[in-house]
Amino acid sequence: MTASPTPGEDTPLPRTTTNRAAFFDVDKTLLPGSSLYLLARGMYRRGMYTFRDLSGFAYSQIAFRISGFEPMKGIEAARESALAFIEGKRQDELEPLAQDIVVEVIGPRIYPEMRKVIEAHHANGDRTFLVTAAPEDIAGRIAAYLGMDGALGTRTECVDGVYTGRLLGPVLHGPAKLDAIKALAEKEDIDLSASSAYSDSVNDRPLLEGVGRAVAVNPDRSLKKIAREKGWPVQDFRSGRWLLVWAPSVAGALAAGEGVRRAIRRRRRSALRKFLD
Repeated sequence: MTASPTPGEDTPLPRTTTNRAAFFDVDKTLLPGSSLYLLARGMYRRGMYTFRDLSGFAYSQIAFRISGFEPMKGIEAARESALAFIEGKRQDELEPLAQDIVVEVIGPRIYPEMRKVIEAHHANGDRTFLVTAAPEDIAGRIAAYLGMDGALGTRTECVDGVYTGRLLGPVLHGPAKLDAIKALAEKEDIDLSASSAYSDSVNDRPLLEGVGRAVAVNPDRSLKKIAREKGWPVQDFRSGRWLLVWAPSVAGALAAGEGVRRAIRRRRRSALRKFLD
């Protein structure tokens, strides 16, 4: 585990008289694995989805992780598949269940170290926001659970109180995250040059470079290399707890069909390495 100091302690947070904010990615930054999969699993346990539904969803997440797609194409495909599981569901039915799942399932998996980072920013007078490709509704509930100021996420269409499973606008990923925080900064008078951002993925390089202070958290290989080149702090909290999230995903994918089983067996080792990055 990287021995870099926890942000906010030996790496001082910027102190200025301007409005500052800290922006956090969610999956693999605040918690191991996928928040969307945890939501889907929680819905399955409450009888809203079949085991086949959950297995298909799990496989779509794993397929994205081990695919050779270009980053944006892969993200679009994976997120549209992930959002499809809410199609036809009523908002007033999903909202209370989603809140329970955030509190009971997602919240306890958040890295304690990252909770301390958020608290350090609050103590320093900074505003805090999640910035994630996950649905905005879910991101907002996670942010509220952590006492954060808000969340920016992918917007989903809801017509007459029913989710259509379609997206409103782009998936909040890559350059779209930077566009989102720039729009927020203009609206809320936030000085991005005095602000911070935290992420695990090289896909969030635009977000990290768009603020004055970037921190690589549980970084993939590419982001770790960039962080070293740029002198960004690197934090790594991984200790095998990703299995709590992804082991059920693998089990579901194995049950999805013989073709899936062969593919998973064939690429199991390389897939597991990529989950760890």
